[in-house]
Amino acid sequence: MQLYTQLIVFPEGETQEIDGRLKINDLVDMNGRPLELPLPHNRIIAYRVVKMRTSEERGETRCYFFLELVGAMELLSYCR
Repeated sequence: MQLYTQLIVFPEGETQEIDGRLKINDLVDMNGRPLELPLPHNRIIAYRVVKMRTSEERGETRCYFFLELVGAMELLSYCR
């Protein structure tokens, strides 16, 4: 039996398990859920997936999604 785990890695190095898989350049909230575009405003905390890494060990596959913080000025381009 193989166990699959997805984790997001914040810029500070902390990790958090999430339910689904992400793609490079996805915008996500603090819980790793993809954000619906267009955004209603730019006053939110948002991260972008910049790198993925997969680690396989006996009986477990871990997929790491590395995040970077997106600034308020850049989020303006994703707003209505």
